[in-house]
Amino acid sequence: MRCMSLQATEGIRVDDFVPQRRSLRVAVVTETYPPEVNGVAATISRVVEGLRQRQHEVQLVRPRQDAGDAELEGSERYTEVLMRGLPIPRYPQLKMGMPSKRALLSLWTRRRPDLVHLVTEGPLGWSALAAAVKLGLPVVSDFRTNFHAYSRHYGVAWLHNPIMGYLRKFHNRTACTMVPTEALREQLSASGFRRLQVVARGVDTQLFHPGRRSAELRTRWGAGPGATVLLCVGRLAPEKNLGVLVETWRALQARAQPASLKLVLVGDGPARSSLEAQLPGAVFAGLQRGDDLAAHYASADVFFFPSQTETFGNVVPEAMASGLAVLAYDYAAAAQLIRHGESGLLAPIDGGRGLQQLAVTLVGDRMAAQAMGRSARTVAERLDWGRIVGLIEAEYEAAMHAAVQANGDRSTWPSKSIRV
Repeated sequence: MRCMSLQATEGIRVDDFVPQRRSLRVAVVTETYPPEVNGVAATISRVVEGLRQRQHEVQLVRPRQDAGDAELEGSERYTEVLMRGLPIPRYPQLKMGMPSKRALLSLWTRRRPDLVHLVTEGPLGWSALAAAVKLGLPVVSDFRTNFHAYSRHYGVAWLHNPIMGYLRKFHNRTACTMVPTEALREQLSASGFRRLQVVARGVDTQLFHPGRRSAELRTRWGAGPGATVLLCVGRLAPEKNLGVLVETWRALQARAQPASLKLVLVGDGPARSSLEAQLPGAVFAGLQRGDDLAAHYASADVFFFPSQTETFGNVVPEAMASGLAVLAYDYAAAAQLIRHGESGLLAPIDGGRGLQQLAVTLVGDRMAAQAMGRSARTVAERLDWGRIVGLIEAEYEAAMHAAVQANGDRSTWPSKSIRV
């Protein structure tokens, strides 16, 4: 089977590829969803909402997050189905879905979806894949988390190949796997992954906006009007390469007056206590959501992102939409979105001090940082979520068409009425 290859590039009109009169019944299976705070939860919730806005019926299958978590039923074009889950080691705030093939077979036999969209590759995802294959349902998947890359940060580098084999076997059983960047597509293709399609991610430019800058918040941080605030947003964990942040901050402090610089970290995780000891005077703002998160972005001046384990890195377009110059490695979202010297600065992934040197240069040139922030905002304004959802819709259509051709069976075509 072959999926349609579509990328979110200039000059392509989604309407040229996506039949706008077809309404689908889509089962989305994920092991994380808001109010959980992580990039996968944030992006898949935007996809679900976008599908509903385009008149598709979405059935969300996910683990129960806590004892008070209840299924949402009867909402327009939206139903939740909650499964059993267990906390993920080292990520206790997240749940891993339990094997549920029998329950899903029963669920989808009673009300057959037109397509199954697998977001995560845990036991729940595997159960959904097995159930969908048995029922002859078209299946697409996302590659959203570099679990194989995390292994070296937790002292189990020997697990890299087994994890990669597990992921490859999972994704190669789907009609296509959507990845956010061309670089990741090339990397996975070289590792034996098949039917990979690049579908970028969007950003909410109404929420993340320079207009949310707050003088009151900067005062709380201890940042005066002329101070430069360096911001880092993300999970405080070993895989985020935060040792580079510590080294960079020390280099910056050695070159500037203390009152002219401030470091703010948004997020939480197992490395927080260690970072607090290494970064005295830094502001640890903890988890932030919604308007509060947007205000933290917009009230900073430069965004520092040292991670090298992202599939995309949603925080990069969020920072760009907020009008911040971005300092990052030439990798994932940063490599795709930033033009070096115009909307941010990119360092090669070489293990050296390139990112630190760029930070010293940019923090010392406030006017250049402001100009890059304005350019970054312009780039972010083109990352409309509606357009991204349209590309996902096109992959759904291609997967269903391929299934019909392979099976000679029209039962996989949408059962809902055609809308005008």
